[in-house]
Amino acid sequence: MGRPKKKEINLSQESILSLMQEIYNELVEQRNTAIRIQNKMLTMMKEPEDMTLIGPVIEKQQKIINDCVEKKLTLSKLQTSTASKSGSSDDSNFTVSDFEMDDDMLKALIDKDTSGDMVSKYKM
Repeated sequence: MGRPKKKEINLSQESILSLMQEIYNELVEQRNTAIRIQNKMLTMMKEPEDMTLIGPVIEKQQKIINDCVEKKLTLSKLQTSTASKSGSSDDSNFTVSDFEMDDDMLKALIDKDTSGDMVSKYKM
């Protein structure tokens, strides 16, 4: 049997906005959790020697926070692109191939999600 044909994914403007809102909510939740863990670690620090034990955990939380900010910026760029592609028509439908100029951005976001360098992270 041959390779299965590629399926075209049609996305409505409403479904795209809904998906982006869900991604944004997950990012906010992840960032808030990382900040909460980081603050808890900082309150546990009593002596300078504690920094050697707590430091790596705080560093990991900072990385998660920074990654969330980067993903929010990327999401914002995608939203802007979506809005510009939709124009003024209300019943616009998109396909994934409509976002050709955003291929690098989407690939970078997905690669970052699937790289496995963070313990807890949002998966697309």
